Amino acid sequence: MMRRIRRPINATAARDPPTMAAMFGPSGHSNTRNIKELKMSWFLLFSEWLVDWARGTYWYLFGRRSELCKGTISPPGPLVVDQKKKDRLLRKEFGEFEVPKNLDVIVIGSGIGGLTAAVILGKLGKKVLVLEQDKQAGGLCKTLTEKGFEFDCGFHYVGQLHENGFLKVALDLISDGQVHFAEQGSHVDTVVIGTGTQRKEYTIYNGKKQMEAHLKKQFPNDTKAVEELFKIMKICSKKIHLLCMLKMFPLWFARFIVWSGIADLISPIFRYSRTSTTDVVKSLTSNLDLLTVFSQIFYGVPPKNSSCMIDALFLHHSKRGVYYPKGGASEIPYHIIQVLEKHGGKVLVNAPVSSVLVDKKRNAYGVTVKSGGQDFEVRAPVIISNAGMFTTIKKLLPPEIQANPKVQDYLHTLKPGKGFFQVFAGFNATTEDLGISSTNMRLYKSNNMDEMMEEYFDSDKEAAPDNIPMMYVSFPSAKDPTSCTRFPGQSRMVIHTMVNPKWFEQWNNVNETERNEEYERYKMRFANHLFEWACVHFPKLKEKVAMLHAVTPINMHGLEAAYGSMLSAEHSLDRYQPLNIAMTRCSTPVKNLYLSGQDVFSGGYSGALHGGLLCASAVMDQCLYVDLLLQQKKLKRKVVKKLE
Repeated sequence: MMRRIRRPINATAARDPPTMAAMFGPSGHSNTRNIKELKMSWFLLFSEWLVDWARGTYWYLFGRRSELCKGTISPPGPLVVDQKKKDRLLRKEFGEFEVPKNLDVIVIGSGIGGLTAAVILGKLGKKVLVLEQDKQAGGLCKTLTEKGFEFDCGFHYVGQLHENGFLKVALDLISDGQVHFAEQGSHVDTVVIGTGTQRKEYTIYNGKKQMEAHLKKQFPNDTKAVEELFKIMKICSKKIHLLCMLKMFPLWFARFIVWSGIADLISPIFRYSRTSTTDVVKSLTSNLDLLTVFSQIFYGVPPKNSSCMIDALFLHHSKRGVYYPKGGASEIPYHIIQVLEKHGGKVLVNAPVSSVLVDKKRNAYGVTVKSGGQDFEVRAPVIISNAGMFTTIKKLLPPEIQANPKVQDYLHTLKPGKGFFQVFAGFNATTEDLGISSTNMRLYKSNNMDEMMEEYFDSDKEAAPDNIPMMYVSFPSAKDPTSCTRFPGQSRMVIHTMVNPKWFEQWNNVNETERNEEYERYKMRFANHLFEWACVHFPKLKEKVAMLHAVTPINMHGLEAAYGSMLSAEHSLDRYQPLNIAMTRCSTPVKNLYLSGQDVFSGGYSGALHGGLLCASAVMDQCLYVDLLLQQKKLKRKVVKKLE
């Protein structure tokens, strides 16, 4: 860990506070005017201290620059279509002699959060080993093949990749700019509310001004409400760094500015963060269709229990266009791993970590890997877990460490999310044959999402498959321009919905090969219901379907995610209370053990990437975000010069 350099803070002359004689009159009774003066004086003292602290923070953040952004990004090379060549990198097996010596960092899990932290630390001179329990690296950016059809496990698209956008700068940094992305059409999503003759459709188009204008046309009686919601989106996107900073400030200071109300004076994002989407939208309009459209992103939390800030950020994510990696989602980890290897790092698969090694002083110093029926100890001074907070603490730490009050307090800031259910469908037909496109479909049987979702998750196991109230439909083959040449005559569809993990818990500890016909019948009840619903909107699918494959919470792509939640911790209102944001940090109560990935800030691809950035910053004890922000400004200046 890098030693923190203390920067001098310019002291200011402190005023003497009023004396007790000035505060009280000759009789000893309080003087109202003097009390007001005293309060003002102490306020001025506090203001001066705050200015001094701000100056010190400025030097801490901006006074030290790393080598992270030095060097240039290579021009994109040719797209690699040879799967065997890719597999040599994505499927490199763990072995005793494959483990590098003198490791600085071990990363548990090869999802985007883990790979981001690994590459950044590798670029800063650390020797990093990433251990992946599955047979393929990449987390939810990996692919699976069923009956000759290739599917992405959890990736759909990514936004904010416009020229010199922050996310693009970060992705180019960790992948050397080698991932080829295809920009999708302007029609990003269709939100369908209701069924049959009661069905209503709303369309989401991207564009800095077009998205808002298009929604106003669809909600002519709620134009003011739409305007206010887009103002909230802008505030949240511009000020999100303030919530990230809560994780970097000393916890006592974060508590102080939240409890004192100073945070609310700085920006309204703190208020939106802790206020439900239902409360915000209903303060603007009674139109439940608009509430459904604003909160249509799929993560299993009803609007009354979701943070308005999160829904605003998710919708804003596609405002500047959405993109899909040419060649499929596995292109992302493939190129990130190449960069890591250039800097002396390595990613090994089939390497399940069974425990984090902790000494008597509660310091992490390595991990135990189970391979070939044997236990291997791999040691390093820094351990990063990208396996999620619940898996890390409840499965990987020794029982006596789990029982520690500080560890328990750390865990209580989050709770597990709902389980995911997926259907992967393959078709012997082209995009044109099926009448499909890159537009995503988000279907809801009612616009009363709060009531609808609550009833669904509370329903009994037998009734649930026939009463699914919502689903998300995506066609990856229509998004990838290389699909027609890599898989001629084929198309692919992915369906997502949310389920209560309790419905599947009887099969949770049963080996996959031993799960009985009852399990297959039960999961296919969900799958067939979802497929039939999709066929209502795309009737040509039914006659061309070649295969259906269902994935439940208990076999979610080998992630071993708690309760089968691909987004890990629940994105509830409690999670995004500013103080809970401050408390959920990359550093843990176990010294030298850090967290990365979705649980650090938010779910999804970009949330995991930000989790990796925050984790690397914590390990290096410096705010690496500033390096990327300065790099972004530098690139923007170059564009301006070219135009001149």
